[in-house]
Amino acid sequence: MNFERLRQTVQNSHLEIFAAFHPGPDDLAPNTCKTLLLLGPHEPGFWAHVSSQPEFTDGAQNPLDRWSKRIAGKIASAISAQAVFPSDGPPYPPFIAWALQSGWVYASPVGLLVHHRAGLFVSFRAALALSWAMDLPKPPPTPCETCRQQPCRTACPIGALSRSQYDVEACRSYLSTPAGDRCKKQGCLARRSCPASQSYGRLDAQSAFHMKAFHSS
Repeated sequence: MNFERLRQTVQNSHLEIFAAFHPGPDDLAPNTCKTLLLLGPHEPGFWAHVSSQPEFTDGAQNPLDRWSKRIAGKIASAISAQAVFPSDGPPYPPFIAWALQSGWVYASPVGLLVHHRAGLFVSFRAALALSWAMDLPKPPPTPCETCRQQPCRTACPIGALSRSQYDVEACRSYLSTPAGDRCKKQGCLARRSCPASQSYGRLDAQSAFHMKAFHSS
């Protein structure tokens, strides 16, 4: 199976290949891994689909993680690969390091990861560890290179984000105030301000789901 055929298979399951690379011995990938593919939500349509799945109606905890494990696990089994998940641990797989190592994902001006397709809404539901070296397309450029105004730098109303640090506690505290309702219901204003994010097609309901989990953690 080549890259484009696998990408279509993944998209048929409402996921997308956001990053891909050939890991070296120091990249903490599974021992037999020759190609590592990082999967995220395929938009538009991801949240409408996934929120209607059994994991979201059975009343059990962590519906999105459980859906991810079911679907990515099925894909991995079909192609004789190993599925790896951000929730595996501790110790947890280094998805952020993998993303940056791939050259498909970059550090934005405010330190958050950015992707040419998903913008600052880039996230990972799973990784597929292949035991063979798949031919991969050239990594796409960072969208920040052509973003002249870089609105993410000033979008956060409390200035919690910068390239050097993210004030997590200040962010959580702000969400507890009436002024933070917009962020809770629609998602992080810095992430939303990114032009690439705005063309990605992510629904406010998905952002609200993640913000609720973040606020209560």
